[in-house]
Amino acid sequence: MRTFNSFDEIDFELKRLNLERKIAWEEIKQSGNNVQDSLTPNNWIMPIYNGFKKFGIYFLLKKLFKR
Repeated sequence: MRTFNSFDEIDFELKRLNLERKIAWEEIKQSGNNVQDSLTPNNWIMPIYNGFKKFGIYFLLKKLFKR
């Protein structure tokens, strides 16, 4: 446990802890926004579309070369 020598030290420590709390809260909000952005439908549609496109071209080429 820390001992303080004056009320100024206590006030300084309280202000520092308050700023750390605010910074941590902003980081939590930012990470929540990042998760929300990564779960939007647009971020899921393009990889699925690209996967279908890749396999579609593969099967088309396979079918053409079988003849």
